Formats: sequence, C-alpha cells, structure tokens
Amino acid sequence: MIIPTYNEEKGVERTLRSISDQTLPRSNYEIIVVDGYSKDKTWEIASKYADKVILQKGKGVGGARNDGAEIANGRIIVHTDADVFAPRDWLETIKSLFEGGVVAVCGPDSPIEKSTKYRILYFIINLSNSLAYFLGVVWTRGTNTAVLREAFLNVGGYSDYPLCDDGELGLRLKKVGKVIYSNKIKVKMSARRFEKHGTLSVLKAWLKGDIMLLMGRRTEGKYHKESYP
Repeated sequence: MIIPTYNEEKGVERTLRSISDQTLPRSNYEIIVVDGYSKDKTWEIASKYADKVILQKGKGVGGARNDGAEIANGRIIVHTDADVFAPRDWLETIKSLFEGGVVAVCGPDSPIEKSTKYRILYFIINLSNSLAYFLGVVWTRGTNTAVLREAFLNVGGYSDYPLCDDGELGLRLKKVGKVIYSNKIKVKMSARRFEKHGTLSVLKAWLKGDIMLLMGRRTEGKYHKESYP
C-alpha cells in the first residue's frame, strides 16, 4: 500500500485508520507513506500507522508512487491517496480479483462530502469510466488501483506526466496483461480539488489529458505540489 502525501495533517489520519482496520490481517500487508517534504505534522501522524515513511525523490505524484514501489515487499502494490476512506473489505476484495492473468485492478470512487452536486458528478464520472471499460479502455486511478509489482516495474511504473499520469499507467499495463475495472472495490475520496479549482476547470483539464493520451501524446501542464485548506 503506497500513499503519497504533502501537507496532509488534516485528513491523513482518517485515511490511515481506515486502511489499518481491514478484514485482511494487518500483518499481511504494509503501508508505505511517501512524503513530499510536508511543512506540517503529516510525517508525525503517518509514522503512527505506516510501516515505512520516506521522503519523496521522484518527480510528481507518480514519482512518489514509484519511490514507494521500489521499497515495497508485497506481490501486489496498492495505490491510493491521502484523502481516501476505504471500506473494511477493500484490500481483501482487491486480492481476490487477481486471477486469470489479471495484472491490475481499479475501481470507482465517490465523494466523502454529502453534497448532492458532487454525488451526481461522481456518478457521471464513474459511468463514463464504466463505458470506457466496456469499450476496452481502462483508466486506472491514483485513488484506487492495485498492480502486480512485477508488471508495474516491467512497464516502468508511473510516468512523470503532469496530468492524467494515473490513467496513462493503465494504457501501458494493458499491453502486458489483463486490467479490470470493478465496482466491488469502491472507495470514498474528498472533492476538495473541485472545491479549490472549480468543477468545470478540473473536468476540462482531465478531458483534455485523456484525449491527448488516447492520441499517444504526453499531457501538458506544469507539476506543482497541492495544499488544501
């Protein structure tokens, strides 16, 4: 389990508690937090729950995930974010999906916030992802993706793309094995990015990035670390 962090003291404990309290025995998995030099108490809080907390060396969020993968011991690497709340059977269900040539699994997310606006928005996003999966395109997600470590390393891990690097990973993984999208492993996440940057702005950037990926092009933008109120 790999979680990139940067100034996440307000919410990371909730995430780590949910991941630490799984139906899968805690001794059966490790939690690795990769911190981007936070200026708050993220490191201190993460150290209470994680098996390893390390400083980020790679570029971008994808680079942080790669840093964690380098020191991970498990056969399956699970990627999520510091604003996610996972159900208790999340890891156990993920593990059960790795059969029949599957190299990666991913699933939908829904907002932690009770706002009707965001619930409708995530319903549309998840519906779009389901449709894309039906058409043969799997958009892996940084919030909710698990990959066989061997396959992850073979394809070179996450790229340093400034946008949609999580989805781009799925396109490469599909070349080496089966990548599945399953509603069985839904998690909840914060809609804080929409709150900070505006819903239309974020969706426009994502759509542009997805189109560029489908065209085989590198996404555009400048990587910068995000802090949220």
